[in-house]
Order: sequence, then structure tokens, then C-alpha cells
Amino acid sequence: MTAPLPPGATIGIVGGGQLGRMSAMAAARLGYRTHILSPEADGPAAQVSAAVTVADYGDAAALRRFAGAVDVVTFEFENVSAAGLDLLAALRTVRPSPAVLRTSQDRIAEKSFLNAAGVATAPWAQVTSLAELEAAVARLGLPAVLKTSRLGYDGKGQAVLRDPADLAPAFDRLAPKPLIVEGFVDFAAELSVVLARGPDGAVSAFDTVENRHRDGILDLTFAPARIVPDAAEAARQAAIRVAETLDLIGLLCVEFFLDRDGKVLANEIAPRPHNSGHWTIDACLMSQFEAHIRAVAGLPLPPAHRHADAVMKNLIGPDDMARWPAILATPGLIPHHYGKAEARPGRKMGHVTRLFPRGALPGDTGVAAALGAAA
Repeated sequence: MTAPLPPGATIGIVGGGQLGRMSAMAAARLGYRTHILSPEADGPAAQVSAAVTVADYGDAAALRRFAGAVDVVTFEFENVSAAGLDLLAALRTVRPSPAVLRTSQDRIAEKSFLNAAGVATAPWAQVTSLAELEAAVARLGLPAVLKTSRLGYDGKGQAVLRDPADLAPAFDRLAPKPLIVEGFVDFAAELSVVLARGPDGAVSAFDTVENRHRDGILDLTFAPARIVPDAAEAARQAAIRVAETLDLIGLLCVEFFLDRDGKVLANEIAPRPHNSGHWTIDACLMSQFEAHIRAVAGLPLPPAHRHADAVMKNLIGPDDMARWPAILATPGLIPHHYGKAEARPGRKMGHVTRLFPRGALPGDTGVAAALGAAA
């Protein structure tokens, strides 16, 4: 696909969660239909899309039918079949490419890519046996973090190693092998940068933001990050380098640590919309979801202009959703519900955004007061 996608065309989205939902809503604003491929018939994305193919991500016959019904293909999370995307890519343009997905799906490939691209990470090692883990920890020191190389997200598939006695139980518990062990970063802040890159190589990068996690799941995002400008720009430039080296077409999020010495270290890449970019819906002229659709459709990418400061708060599980009536009744809170029927513990059900004038983002106490019922 070389020419921009015309209005009325159909964008196929592999994955049916909330990221697909918000991408589909952005596509509709630009005049596109969306068609979802998902194992769920009534997932968040299917509820707002023109069509849905209910099938496993590796179902070859369903993938062929899906490809025949769309004009271009993208995906909304990484835990889809790369082989399935290969099949789709033989029939339709897929953005980002299956090769980009493969890099993001495997932490060993991901860390190797980042280092080869000249982007600093925490020290790390691949381990396939307990002896290799013990040798790696002897080099890296404790504490350290042991992670699965695949299928980990929201804090899943990892263990913090604080004592030599932690090594064997963690190695036995985590699968599949090989695993990756990383030196522990005593970070001052967790950061991320979301950007879009078009088929012509044009890049539109949003401001660096600061993230806070709770129980391994993103809790709060502050836009912009409350850090020195040089560190924010270093993260932004590193994310652009990642996108260009990947030759990515689509959307990308790069997560970083800012260590106590002010050094920016890349942690993970996600070639799709990201939880830490949800604030852009309300605080920017172009949201991350519109940027995603523009890049996939080959449309021009305007600057990622932020017109307000923002705090985004995730709504997780039944406890947070019990506050939903109060959130709806609170002036100044901007609610977003993902359409999920069951509020299970640890499940992302929605988010709330609070806007502030540029330059007026408050400190932690002020943020808690501003979030009110959502805090």
C-alpha cells in the first residue's frame, strides 16, 4: 500500500481489547471502518467496530477471510501470533510489520536490538539453567530481576531476586525458558515516550511522561514528566532512534528508567498504543490513537501538540469501579469506560483524566486532591 487509505476503507485490527476500542473510535473520526479479529465476540473493540471475525489469532482460514475483508492490518497488543501476521502480510499490508512484532515479543531479541541500536539498558543476561543464573547474578549483583523472555505484561512473568536463596525457586517457577535476568535499577522515575512514524519516515513524538505502578500495573501517568528537560529530551530522542532503526510504520511506546544519576535506560518497547498514552485523548490535539490510525493509513502526521498538562489514573478491578458513580458526578474528571462486563481483580476497566493548564501540574498531594473520587 503506497497511497493514503481513502475514507470509507476498512482497517483490520488484530486484537479486541480497549486499545483496539479506542483505535476504532479514532478511525471512525477519520472516516474509516474497522474490522476486529479476536477470540471474543463482544470484546471492547468489537462493540464499536463495523465488523468482527471471532477466531483464534493463528486460525489460518479465519485470517484469510479477515484479510479479504480489510484494506490494511494493524494490531493492538503484542500477544498475538507473529506467524499469523506473516500470513496476513502475504495478503495485505501490515503496519507495524511482523518483524517489529517479533522483536517486541521476545525480551532477549528486544534487549539485543536496543543495545545494537545504541540505546542504553540495564545490564542483562540470557539464562537457560540455574548455573547460568547463578553466574549472571555473580556478575550483576543483587537485587536483580528475573523475567520470562516472552508473554509477560503488567508485572506478570517476573520475580525480584534479593537473596541467593531466591534464585532456584524463581528459576523453577518462571517459564518458558530461556529467561532473562536484569541488574536492578534504583530508579528516580519511570518514563515513557509514545510516537508515531509514517510510511514516509515522518515522526510525531508526544512529550515524555512519568509513570507510577501499583502491583505491577500502571496506576498514574503524569504529562509531562516532572523531570529535568534534558532527561525528557534524551528519552524522546532515544525513542525516535528506536522507531527509525526498526523502520517502524505505526505507533510505538518505549518505556524507560531514569536512574539516580540522571541516566535514561530503555526498559521495553511496545509497537502499538500504550496505557501511558491515554492522557493524549484529552490533553492533545491528536491522540495516540489518531496518530496510530494516521500512520497505519498513510495520512499526514501533524505535530503531537499538548494543549494541557494531565494526570491519567487507571481504574482497576472491582474496587476502582465501585467509584464509578462518584467519578461521573465529579466535575473536572474525564471518565473513559472500556465496556468490559466483569470487573475482575487486576483487570483494566477504564481510566480517568484530569487536565491542568500548561505548567500547572501539581505535586503528589495536589494530584490526589484533584483526582478526588478517583484517587
